[in-house]
Amino acid sequence: MQDEDIALNSVLGLELNRVFFAVHQTANKQKIIEFAREVLESERAELAENRLPEGPAS
Repeated sequence: MQDEDIALNSVLGLELNRVFFAVHQTANKQKIIEFAREVLESERAELAENRLPEGPAS
């Protein structure tokens, strides 16, 4: 019975470790996606400002 408990704890530990790293990677991916979105939005804003007409040509 003790060997079965040790084996079960080992398997559970490995599964918890796998889940932890999956969640950690997902969180990192989400941060990267959010950062990229912010960069793209700021670049779009800069492009929009540069495209505005400066006024009538003389």
